[in-house]
Amino acid sequence: MKLTKIIDELNATVVVEPKDETEVEGVYIGDLLSLVMAKAQENDIWITIQTHINIVAVATLVNLSAIVIAEGMDVDEDTIKKAKEENIPILKSELSAYEIACKLCRLGV
Repeated sequence: MKLTKIIDELNATVVVEPKDETEVEGVYIGDLLSLVMAKAQENDIWITIQTHINIVAVATLVNLSAIVIAEGMDVDEDTIKKAKEENIPILKSELSAYEIACKLCRLGV
């Protein structure tokens, strides 16, 4: 599914714009970075409450489609800058990780 459709359906705030028509193939939810590195799959969208710069490194390493920040957490400026450099889209939602995942499941992701 196209990330742009997910953005619309979640009514998410775009913190870092996608540079292209990014495809999303799955979802991973987690806040422990080492577990995300071990378990998330390429082209997953990652739901987390973490906002520090290291989330961009993890997303780049795994080749994730995007990061969704749940619970309306504020994203650090350093994180935004690095995400732009690495072409990692960051979205933000006031919804909980569970609510976001349920919506993504209903969309067929």
